[in-house]
Amino acid sequence: MNELATMEWAPCKGGTPPMKGDKLNEWFARLGNGWTLVDEHHLKKEFKFRDFREALAFTNLVGQLAEQVDHHPDIYLTWGKVGITVWTHKIGGLCETDFIFAAKTDALVGLG
Repeated sequence: MNELATMEWAPCKGGTPPMKGDKLNEWFARLGNGWTLVDEHHLKKEFKFRDFREALAFTNLVGQLAEQVDHHPDIYLTWGKVGITVWTHKIGGLCETDFIFAAKTDALVGLG
């Protein structure tokens, strides 16, 4: 499990500038594991499953995590695939919370 998945966080407050440059790249390097950094704005990953049922179970786990921590990704569900896109809407970019959420999402694979 990625060490980011064990971290706790406080929600990012509006008015906080989104991560850029070296700090953003450092956090992204810590995440790894198939995530893509898009335009220094959001994180994206596609998870693959054997069938729709497994993809749906994973989607439900991500939804439970999102509600638990009050941080809500965009989720795309189709047969055998789930796409997750994460960023902090109120700051228009990424903060530490997004990387921690992404790592916690990775940790859900296989639990459904």
